[in-house]
Amino acid sequence: MALVALCGEHALYERATLGTAADMLDGLARALFAPSPRLQAWVAEADGDLLGYATATVEFSTWRAREFLHMDCLFVREGRRGRGIGASLLATVIAAARRSGCAEMQWQTPDWNTDAARFYRGVGAIGKPKCRFFLRLEG
Repeated sequence: MALVALCGEHALYERATLGTAADMLDGLARALFAPSPRLQAWVAEADGDLLGYATATVEFSTWRAREFLHMDCLFVREGRRGRGIGASLLATVIAAARRSGCAEMQWQTPDWNTDAARFYRGVGAIGKPKCRFFLRLEG
């Protein structure tokens, strides 16, 4: 439940909507704890308090004909940023990508999130302009 609450803070920060808590619990449990997990997740915590999290999936690039790690989320709670927590989470995700044999990672951040863009550029990441589309297929 703590991860779901953290996801809610992240969605609020990014001005996005979040599924219901029950749907989140069920969906995350299925994705994280299935016999072949679809989603990987890492959390940063101190004294039992979650400070941030990252999630990722291994995807396949048709054009490069190889797998890459897609980091879906990287979030550090307000008031905890600027202390190396995001860098530590990112380093953990990069290490997981390398262990999985991925030659590349990809992720996105809202174009208004200049702090995140500065953070990512600071670790050597390169931003590429792209227009991302969403097509809702349910409800």
